[in-house]
Amino acid sequence: MNLSSKKRILVLSAYLGSAVSGLACFAASADAQTLAASSASPSQSVTAPATQGTDSMTDEELRQRVQAALHSAPYFYDQHVNVSVENGVVALRGFVFSDWDLRDAMRIASRAAGKRRVVDDLSIEVGGRH
Repeated sequence: MNLSSKKRILVLSAYLGSAVSGLACFAASADAQTLAASSASPSQSVTAPATQGTDSMTDEELRQRVQAALHSAPYFYDQHVNVSVENGVVALRGFVFSDWDLRDAMRIASRAAGKRRVVDDLSIEVGGRH
């Protein structure tokens, strides 16, 4: 084996080692997320069925449900997002940091709101600055 072959093997080993380590961290994170979701009450669980009791909720109960879902989502920062509900229509106001966050907020809120309409009134603040 020449020096070039040894280098390639060393680089490949380092790459595979970091990939396996990353997958192990991802699996541990997924297990923790599953455990957290299963221990949360159904009204606060992000994975709660979309139609679970949303038809008979008051506006305040619906607001609390959507706000709790946004807050309990492990990869969504909800501190700049306000939830309001008027006549059964959920409105998200405030700002997020990226287009991805905006889509994530709408997905989480829509799932928590069930069949109710969710209105996007969020803005994207690049870098979190106004």
